[in-house]
Amino acid sequence: MKAFLLAAGLGTRLRPITDSTPKCLLRIGGVPLLDIWLDALAGSGVDEVLVNTHHLAYLVSAHVAARTGPPVVHLVEEPELLGSAGTLRANRDFVAGETMFLAVNADNLTDFDLRVLINAHQSASTVATLSLFHAPQPSACGIVDVDNGVVVGYVEKPANPSSDLANAGIYAFHPRVLDDITGPTPTDIGYDLLPQLVGRARAVRLDGSYFIDIGTPAALQQASEEWESRLVK
Repeated sequence: MKAFLLAAGLGTRLRPITDSTPKCLLRIGGVPLLDIWLDALAGSGVDEVLVNTHHLAYLVSAHVAARTGPPVVHLVEEPELLGSAGTLRANRDFVAGETMFLAVNADNLTDFDLRVLINAHQSASTVATLSLFHAPQPSACGIVDVDNGVVVGYVEKPANPSSDLANAGIYAFHPRVLDDITGPTPTDIGYDLLPQLVGRARAVRLDGSYFIDIGTPAALQQASEEWESRLVK
Protein backbone atom coordinates (compact mmCIF):
# COMPACT_ATOMS: atom_id res chain seq x y z
CA MET A 1 0.00 0.00 0.00
CA LYS A 2 1.10 3.60 -0.64
CA ALA A 3 0.50 6.87 1.14
CA PHE A 4 1.02 10.59 0.77
CA LEU A 5 2.37 12.37 3.84
CA LEU A 6 1.62 16.05 3.28
CA ALA A 7 4.45 17.93 4.94
CA ALA A 8 5.23 21.02 2.84
CA GLY A 9 3.47 23.65 4.94
CA LEU A 10 5.23 26.81 6.04
CA GLY A 11 4.13 26.60 9.66
CA THR A 12 3.58 30.36 9.82
CA ARG A 13 1.55 30.22 13.05
CA LEU A 14 4.44 28.42 14.74
CA ARG A 15 7.03 31.10 14.03
CA PRO A 16 9.69 31.72 15.21
CA ILE A 17 10.03 27.99 15.96
CA THR A 18 9.59 27.09 12.30
CA ASP A 19 12.05 29.72 11.07
CA SER A 20 14.79 27.12 11.54
CA THR A 21 12.86 23.85 11.79
CA PRO A 22 10.23 22.60 9.32
CA LYS A 23 6.97 21.78 11.03
CA CYS A 24 7.20 18.07 10.24
CA LEU A 25 10.49 17.84 12.17
CA LEU A 26 9.13 19.38 15.37
CA ARG A 27 9.58 16.89 18.18
CA ILE A 28 6.86 15.36 20.31
CA GLY A 29 8.26 13.36 23.19
CA GLY A 30 11.69 13.62 21.57
CA VAL A 31 10.48 12.16 18.25
CA PRO A 32 9.90 14.23 15.08
CA LEU A 33 6.31 14.30 13.87
CA LEU A 34 7.57 12.94 10.55
CA ASP A 35 8.91 9.80 12.22
CA ILE A 36 5.77 9.32 14.30
CA TRP A 37 3.76 9.29 11.08
CA LEU A 38 6.18 7.14 9.09
CA ASP A 39 6.22 4.53 11.87
CA ALA A 40 2.42 4.58 12.09
CA LEU A 41 2.08 4.16 8.33
CA ALA A 42 4.57 1.29 8.25
CA GLY A 43 2.73 -0.36 11.13
CA SER A 44 -0.53 -0.21 9.19
CA GLY A 45 0.89 -1.99 6.15
CA VAL A 46 2.09 0.98 4.06
CA ASP A 47 5.23 0.10 2.08
CA GLU A 48 5.92 3.38 0.27
CA VAL A 49 5.30 6.98 1.30
CA LEU A 50 5.60 10.12 -0.81
CA VAL A 51 6.51 13.15 1.32
CA ASN A 52 6.18 16.58 -0.25
CA THR A 53 8.54 19.29 0.96
CA HIS A 54 9.01 23.03 0.50
CA HIS A 55 10.09 25.09 3.51
CA LEU A 56 13.61 24.04 4.64
CA ALA A 57 13.35 21.02 2.36
CA TYR A 58 17.05 20.22 2.73
CA LEU A 59 16.56 19.51 6.44
CA VAL A 60 13.77 17.04 5.71
CA SER A 61 15.91 15.40 3.04
CA ALA A 62 18.84 15.01 5.43
CA HIS A 63 16.57 13.57 8.12
CA VAL A 64 15.03 11.02 5.77
CA ALA A 65 18.48 10.02 4.44
CA ALA A 66 19.60 9.21 7.99
CA ARG A 67 16.47 7.22 8.77
CA THR A 68 16.53 3.41 8.72
CA GLY A 69 13.70 0.92 8.45
CA PRO A 70 10.39 0.95 6.62
CA PRO A 71 8.60 2.42 4.82
CA VAL A 72 10.40 3.46 1.64
CA VAL A 73 10.23 7.28 1.47
CA HIS A 74 10.09 9.29 -1.76
CA LEU A 75 10.72 13.02 -1.35
CA VAL A 76 9.20 15.50 -3.79
CA GLU A 77 10.20 19.14 -3.37
CA GLU A 78 7.69 21.76 -4.46
CA PRO A 79 9.39 25.02 -5.50
CA GLU A 80 5.93 26.57 -5.28
CA LEU A 81 3.30 25.09 -3.00
CA LEU A 82 0.72 23.06 -4.90
CA GLY A 83 -1.79 22.73 -2.08
CA SER A 84 -2.77 19.38 -0.55
CA ALA A 85 -4.97 18.30 -3.45
CA GLY A 86 -2.52 19.75 -5.97
CA THR A 87 0.20 17.50 -4.56
CA LEU A 88 -1.98 14.42 -5.05
CA ARG A 89 -2.76 15.41 -8.63
CA ALA A 90 0.83 16.25 -9.55
CA ASN A 91 2.01 12.87 -8.29
CA ARG A 92 -0.82 10.68 -9.51
CA ASP A 93 1.68 8.34 -11.20
CA PHE A 94 2.83 7.35 -7.69
CA VAL A 95 -0.49 5.58 -7.09
CA ALA A 96 -1.23 4.44 -10.66
CA GLY A 97 -2.54 0.88 -10.60
CA GLU A 98 -3.33 0.93 -6.87
CA THR A 99 -6.81 0.08 -5.59
CA MET A 100 -6.47 2.59 -2.74
CA PHE A 101 -4.01 4.91 -1.04
CA LEU A 102 -3.80 6.97 2.12
CA ALA A 103 -3.23 10.71 2.42
CA VAL A 104 -2.48 12.33 5.78
CA ASN A 105 -1.58 15.77 7.06
CA ALA A 106 1.82 15.54 8.73
CA ASP A 107 1.10 18.37 11.17
CA ASN A 108 -1.54 16.41 13.10
CA LEU A 109 -0.76 14.07 15.98
CA THR A 110 -2.87 11.02 16.73
CA ASP A 111 -2.69 7.47 18.04
CA PHE A 112 -5.63 6.44 15.85
CA ASP A 113 -5.17 2.96 14.39
CA LEU A 114 -4.95 3.55 10.64
CA ARG A 115 -6.02 -0.04 10.02
CA VAL A 116 -9.53 0.96 11.14
CA LEU A 117 -9.67 3.48 8.30
CA ILE A 118 -8.17 1.04 5.81
CA ASN A 119 -10.60 -1.74 6.72
CA ALA A 120 -13.60 0.60 6.60
CA HIS A 121 -12.59 1.87 3.18
CA GLN A 122 -12.01 -1.59 1.75
CA SER A 123 -15.24 -3.03 3.11
CA ALA A 124 -17.33 -0.17 1.72
CA SER A 125 -15.70 -0.14 -1.74
CA THR A 126 -16.11 3.64 -1.85
CA VAL A 127 -14.15 6.37 -3.61
CA ALA A 128 -13.10 8.04 -0.35
CA THR A 129 -13.21 7.51 3.39
CA LEU A 130 -12.64 10.43 5.77
CA SER A 131 -11.64 10.32 9.42
CA LEU A 132 -13.53 12.57 11.83
CA PHE A 133 -12.97 14.00 15.31
CA HIS A 134 -14.87 16.25 17.70
CA ALA A 135 -13.29 19.70 17.27
CA PRO A 136 -12.95 22.08 20.22
CA GLN A 137 -13.18 25.00 17.74
CA PRO A 138 -15.48 23.82 14.93
CA SER A 139 -15.38 27.10 13.00
CA ALA A 140 -11.64 26.57 12.41
CA CYS A 141 -12.19 23.14 10.80
CA GLY A 142 -13.91 21.40 7.94
CA ILE A 143 -17.28 20.33 9.32
CA VAL A 144 -18.79 17.07 8.09
CA ASP A 145 -22.43 15.98 8.15
CA VAL A 146 -22.84 12.20 8.20
CA ASP A 147 -25.90 10.01 7.73
CA ASN A 148 -25.52 6.28 8.31
CA GLY A 149 -21.79 6.47 7.63
CA VAL A 150 -22.14 8.48 4.40
CA VAL A 151 -20.86 12.04 4.10
CA VAL A 152 -23.93 14.12 3.22
CA GLY A 153 -22.50 17.59 3.80
CA TYR A 154 -19.14 19.33 4.01
CA VAL A 155 -18.22 22.96 4.71
CA GLU A 156 -14.67 24.20 5.26
CA LYS A 157 -14.33 26.58 8.24
CA PRO A 158 -18.01 27.59 8.45
CA ALA A 159 -18.97 30.73 10.36
CA ASN A 160 -21.89 28.85 11.95
CA PRO A 161 -20.92 25.15 12.24
CA SER A 162 -23.76 22.65 12.18
CA SER A 163 -21.86 20.42 14.64
CA ASP A 164 -18.39 19.81 16.06
CA LEU A 165 -17.75 16.74 13.88
CA ALA A 166 -14.69 17.73 11.87
CA ASN A 167 -12.31 16.47 9.21
CA ALA A 168 -9.16 15.03 10.79
CA GLY A 169 -7.04 15.20 7.63
CA ILE A 170 -6.54 11.42 7.38
CA TYR A 171 -8.00 9.92 4.22
CA ALA A 172 -8.29 6.70 2.26
CA PHE A 173 -8.85 7.33 -1.45
CA HIS A 174 -9.33 5.37 -4.64
CA PRO A 175 -7.04 6.79 -7.38
CA ARG A 176 -10.03 7.76 -9.48
CA VAL A 177 -10.74 10.53 -6.96
CA LEU A 178 -7.82 12.38 -8.55
CA ASP A 179 -10.01 13.03 -11.59
CA ASP A 180 -12.12 15.30 -9.35
CA ILE A 181 -9.17 17.62 -8.66
CA THR A 182 -9.54 20.38 -11.23
CA GLY A 183 -8.58 24.01 -11.61
CA PRO A 184 -5.29 25.82 -11.14
CA THR A 185 -2.91 25.22 -8.26
CA PRO A 186 -2.75 25.64 -5.39
CA THR A 187 -5.78 23.47 -4.77
CA ASP A 188 -6.83 22.12 -1.40
CA ILE A 189 -8.39 18.85 -0.25
CA GLY A 190 -10.74 20.55 2.19
CA TYR A 191 -11.83 23.55 0.17
CA ASP A 192 -11.75 22.08 -3.33
CA LEU A 193 -11.99 18.26 -3.30
CA LEU A 194 -14.12 17.14 -0.37
CA PRO A 195 -17.22 19.21 -1.33
CA GLN A 196 -17.25 17.27 -4.62
CA LEU A 197 -17.29 13.96 -2.75
CA VAL A 198 -20.44 14.65 -0.73
CA GLY A 199 -22.78 11.70 -1.20
CA ARG A 200 -19.95 9.48 -2.45
CA ALA A 201 -17.59 9.38 0.53
CA ARG A 202 -17.91 7.56 3.82
CA ALA A 203 -16.51 8.41 7.23
CA VAL A 204 -15.05 6.80 10.35
CA ARG A 205 -14.65 8.47 13.73
CA LEU A 206 -11.52 8.74 15.82
CA ASP A 207 -13.60 8.34 18.98
CA GLY A 208 -11.36 7.18 21.83
CA SER A 209 -8.15 8.17 20.02
CA TYR A 210 -5.92 11.10 20.79
CA PHE A 211 -5.90 13.86 18.15
CA ILE A 212 -4.50 17.39 17.97
CA ASP A 213 -3.52 19.82 15.23
CA ILE A 214 0.05 21.04 15.88
CA GLY A 215 -0.68 24.51 14.52
CA THR A 216 0.45 26.91 17.25
CA PRO A 217 3.17 27.03 19.95
CA ALA A 218 0.46 26.42 22.57
CA ALA A 219 -0.77 23.34 20.70
CA LEU A 220 2.80 22.08 20.37
CA GLN A 221 3.35 22.45 24.12
CA GLN A 222 0.01 20.81 24.90
CA ALA A 223 0.73 17.91 22.58
CA SER A 224 4.18 17.35 24.07
CA GLU A 225 2.76 17.15 27.59
CA GLU A 226 -0.26 15.02 26.75
CA TRP A 227 1.49 12.65 24.33
CA GLU A 228 4.17 11.67 26.83
CA SER A 229 1.62 10.95 29.53
CA ARG A 230 -0.45 8.94 27.06
CA LEU A 231 2.58 6.88 26.05
CA VAL A 232 3.28 6.09 29.72
CA LYS A 233 -0.21 4.63 30.00
